[in-house]
Amino acid sequence: MNPAPEDILKKSVQYLKSIGPKRAESFGKMRIVSVRDLLFYFPSKHLDRTTILTAIKAYEHLINGYEGELTIIGKVYQVERIRFRQKQILKVQFRDISGFFECVWFQGINYFADLFHEGEIFALSGKPVLSKYGNLQYTHPDFDRITEEESNNLINTGKIIPFYRIPKELRQKNIGDFSLRKIISSAVENYSALLEETLSLEIIQDQNLISLPEAVRNYHFPESPELLHAAIQRLKFEEIFYLEILVALRKHNYKTSQPGNSMKIVSHLVAEFLKTLHFQLTKSQLKVLTEIKKDMESPSPMNRLLQGDVGSGKTIVALIAMLIAVDNGFQAVLMAPTEILADQHAKNISRMMNNLSKIFSGRVIKVSLFIGGQKKSERINKLSGIELQEADIIIGTHALFEHDVKFKKLGLVIVDEQHRFGVEQRAKLLNKGIAPDVIVMSATPIPRTLSMTLYGDLDVSTISEMPLDRKSIKTFLRGESKLPDIYNFIIEKVKEGYQSFIVYPLVEESEKLELKSAMKYYSDLSKTFLKDIRIGLIHGRMSWHEKEEVMSLFLARQFDVLISTTVIEVGIDITDANIMLINDAQRFGLSQLHQLRGRIGRGTKQAYCILVTKDEYLAKNKIHDLDYLSPTQLEKQKTMVRLHTMVQYNDGFKISEIDLKLRGPGDIFGTAQSGFPELKHINIINDSEIIMSAKKIAFELIKEDPHFVNNKNLIIKKNLLSHYSASLKYSKIA
Repeated sequence: MNPAPEDILKKSVQYLKSIGPKRAESFGKMRIVSVRDLLFYFPSKHLDRTTILTAIKAYEHLINGYEGELTIIGKVYQVERIRFRQKQILKVQFRDISGFFECVWFQGINYFADLFHEGEIFALSGKPVLSKYGNLQYTHPDFDRITEEESNNLINTGKIIPFYRIPKELRQKNIGDFSLRKIISSAVENYSALLEETLSLEIIQDQNLISLPEAVRNYHFPESPELLHAAIQRLKFEEIFYLEILVALRKHNYKTSQPGNSMKIVSHLVAEFLKTLHFQLTKSQLKVLTEIKKDMESPSPMNRLLQGDVGSGKTIVALIAMLIAVDNGFQAVLMAPTEILADQHAKNISRMMNNLSKIFSGRVIKVSLFIGGQKKSERINKLSGIELQEADIIIGTHALFEHDVKFKKLGLVIVDEQHRFGVEQRAKLLNKGIAPDVIVMSATPIPRTLSMTLYGDLDVSTISEMPLDRKSIKTFLRGESKLPDIYNFIIEKVKEGYQSFIVYPLVEESEKLELKSAMKYYSDLSKTFLKDIRIGLIHGRMSWHEKEEVMSLFLARQFDVLISTTVIEVGIDITDANIMLINDAQRFGLSQLHQLRGRIGRGTKQAYCILVTKDEYLAKNKIHDLDYLSPTQLEKQKTMVRLHTMVQYNDGFKISEIDLKLRGPGDIFGTAQSGFPELKHINIINDSEIIMSAKKIAFELIKEDPHFVNNKNLIIKKNLLSHYSASLKYSKIA
């Protein structure tokens, strides 16, 4: 009896020609274990003859004013090291059928000198120039070594050559560009036809896609540029389609797996609470509250993303939702990412509930703080209060996930800073209640393309306006030489009642990175520039109680300046803190800088954020207009783009869009956080049309056939079970 195709594809790569057991171990370290894994190890780039010129043609392009990148194939003619101004330069001269050209390297001389040997053939790409001697010259070009046969194919035919990333594990086993291409070529030739289709014929025809075996063959060894494009489009669609299937399943299962709780406003509790506030809710907050109230009235569980910029008033909206739950006899949980933030939430909400009890005698709302750093006796009392429902609103951190935390009647879960919690952690909490309503809050606004892709199972509410009395924060970028002037500015502002944060990237000095240290600079500034004002210190290595004490003193105006690491990044709310000085700002991510800036400007005073970087770094990396940066400039000047974005924009939604372009979605929402497979092909920014098509088809499929009983959907069910089982377990988690 012949083995099934899928069983053949599961066999170890060690049985393939030119691999064997030892090399198979190296492939295994790259997560290439089976023949199928190897078929799906795709090239990182391709070399197409349409982009290749001879040396003389490239020379003519330059003479005629061409400034783009060009590829030339040449044979190494001479390798020489040249001493120039006490430095070495590597110059490699190449020759092709039309003449000579040269490449120069100013850095990594020893490394590059070992790569080029006379007679070897390379494809070299980059922006060539004419040297002062009139020679065609590349500086630090991209290059790929190819065989003479491949060179002839490229020049004389339409063949496209794939290039693969070759990690050290393979190179150590003498597997280079040629040998890996031969191994994969043999696998594609012998096994690609055995690949089973993973999309229904209906979807393939509707989306005008090529078959999976054809896509795999043409991604590795394209028969034409058109078929390479078709292969990429097929794999992009499939990747995003299955992700959207998982999203749609998650939404369907959460809404239908078990009944939710219908909650209505049953007393004057919320109305009386609104009277205790010293401000009026914005129109945007009221709109969002209407959406949340409607969800809570429904018997289906709420599953909502509440997003808004830093300081837009998400927490007060969440608190009103918690009061609706409490008014209906349920417990409500607010989960914060750090103990210091959980503590601040507990203090603020307890104060508000005390004010409420003075005017609303019908009910005393009991607030409980549950975090990891509490004493054993205190913890036991808290656990008892939660289990017996003596606590109405429970505020905590990841400690709420622990198995001994039992709720009597959990009705609402609010997760603050949701991107800091993985889906596995959220699942543990949701399992403690019977399908509680869920609100996840994000203070880092999520671009539309990302939210519709990864958070399609959530209904989205957006607070789009800031409180009316808020002034826009003024942000400046300065070199380190300006620090004395900045310290004087801080001292002058103390006289006007200002408090300041001074943020450093590290707690202690690092031998590897010349970054500023909070502890060292606290000591130095206490004795020098800031010796005449009161300064405090807070950092991540302190215990929760130590941090709580420092923040309480700062809130009570016992310090004029608080020197800190990024422990104050999320949620800290000090009304009089209106200056934020961030040292070594180039070391921080864009969302992190925006979060830090969000700690100030909470009152009616004008707030100032000052980003400081090295003077020489500022001089070398000038950007005049963010709107006119090419993709190449954007890539090369990421750090300065981040800093200038902070100066130019206060809008968190605009900042999040730029951050997405700079970092890519994988960095912002890793698979560990989303519970989704890694995205290898789709580009969240550029492929919105494919995403929308895949999303529409996936959600319609799950709506019509959530259990995959229709014959046409069995192929999708089989592929889900075979290749997405790890992600499927999250499909019931919101």
